[in-house]
Parts: sequence; C-alpha cells; structure tokens
Amino acid sequence: MSTNDHEPITTQLTMLSGGPRRSGPRSACVVVIHGEGLGKRADLEDRPVIVGRSQEADLHIPHKSVSRQHCQIWRDGDAYRIRDLEATNRTRVNDLPVTETLLADGDHITLGESILKFISHSSVEARYHEEVYQLATHDALTEVYNRRHFVELVDKEIARATRHGRPLVMCIIDVDLFKPVNDKYGHIAGDGVLRQMAAILRGFVRGEDVAARIGGEEFAVMLPEAGIDDARAFAERLREAVASATFVLGGEPQRLTISIGIASLAPGRGDRSALMKAADAALYRAKDEGRNRVCVEA
Repeated sequence: MSTNDHEPITTQLTMLSGGPRRSGPRSACVVVIHGEGLGKRADLEDRPVIVGRSQEADLHIPHKSVSRQHCQIWRDGDAYRIRDLEATNRTRVNDLPVTETLLADGDHITLGESILKFISHSSVEARYHEEVYQLATHDALTEVYNRRHFVELVDKEIARATRHGRPLVMCIIDVDLFKPVNDKYGHIAGDGVLRQMAAILRGFVRGEDVAARIGGEEFAVMLPEAGIDDARAFAERLREAVASATFVLGGEPQRLTISIGIASLAPGRGDRSALMKAADAALYRAKDEGRNRVCVEA
C-alpha cells in the first residue's frame, strides 16, 4: 500500500469568509527620525502615549537630553494633541517651544537631541514607508542627503561625466570653530546651527546639484555641468550668505563663518575618493589661511 492510500479522497468544503474584519479608524503615529531611538514608531490609538527616557514610557528614548517623562501625545476626537510634561529641555514643535498644541501631518517634534515626526491617520502607511526611505537617504537633522546616499550619487555622476566628457566639481564645506559652539552652548544649540546652515545651503543649490551632510559639521555639494569658475562663484555667494546671517546662541545674536574647498574632475582624480581628497586638501588650506574663505585645488 502506498502512503497516498491514507490521504482523504475528498477535499474539505469551507464556508465562504467575509475576509478580514474591518478595523476601526487607522491610528496616527510618531516616528523617531533623528538621534537616539532612530526608526522607533509609536501608534497613537485610544490611550495617551508618554514619550521619555523612563523605561516605562510608551516610547522609550534613552538619551540624557530627554526627560524621564518628556511629553504626552493623545487623540482628541479627529485631531491629535501634544503636551510638554515640564521637561528640562522644553518640547518643541517645528522648532517652537510648546506647552500644549495641536499636531498637523508632518510636524517635527524635538525632544532634547532626538526628533520625531508626526504622521496623521489619513496617510499613515504610505507616509510611514516614505519616511523609511527618507531615513535611508537623508540626514534627518538638516534634511539634505546623508553621506551614504551622497556617495552613491557621486559615483553615478562621475561615471556619467567621464563617459560624456562633461565637467563636474566637488565642494566640501566646514563650519568654522564649531566645537567651541557645542562646548559653550550645548549640542542642542549646535544642532540648531547645523539646521540653519543647511537651510542657507539649500537656498543656493540648483535642481541638478547634490547637497549632503557628510560629517558632524561638514557638508558637501556636487555640481554637475559646472566648471571651476562657476563653482568658485557659487562658493563665494554661499560663504558671504553664511557670514552675514545671524545665529542666536545663548539668547544672543552671533556671527559664524564657513570654509570651502573646491576640486574638479581631472586626470589623477577620476574617482570619488581622489576627488573628495582633493577638495579636502583645499578645505584644509582655507582653514590654515585663516578660515572664512574659499580655496581651489589646482
């Protein structure tokens, strides 16, 4: 007798299912997009969510800049609200300190050195997956590309420029004397400086340019279809804009500057490593010559 002789002859009839039961209204959520707890998500359902450093918090962010119970977020009818819980570093929504306020889709919530993003219930799944992509490609603090994605784009642009014999320039930008800013005013103030620097930078790049944060206080811009003269003019405009901007530190207006190194695609620097090394060398020369200047690697 074969083993198949033990199998049932007929197939069992099943009752038609109505499919999965419909759930109630979808909940909104908050996602940690910068700092400690990166990628953590908390769904905002019927029960209020406490965010804080305490292990008993609903969304646990174990960083010393976050209070044990930092803020509370809850559903209020069809809306969502957030309340600061007398945190040491006041809860901020879109960079403004709050006691209690309504949340809108896409709002950024700053808790110490961590940033959360509020995603409304109307678009939670699509927006959540979009946010995952943003986390993979962008620096959440400054909203320009992160180093990993920048490297991928540079390699592609170098290959294209080499294949078609087109110009390409790399600029590396460093905030002058940034460490004393962090030491004197704290990392939260330093993060504010970096956000403002990036905002100024975004105002100068063209659609085809690629801007990224590649280190702590270091940014880079790749300029396709640009020669050295164009790149120098871009860098000087950017340098002047930063030098004339006002940065509020410790409640007082302050001036800060940047140094910029420039290098172009050329024989001997036909790959990303060599191109960035040349731009770095120009940057260090700008620092050595007194900062707040643009230098070009010949």
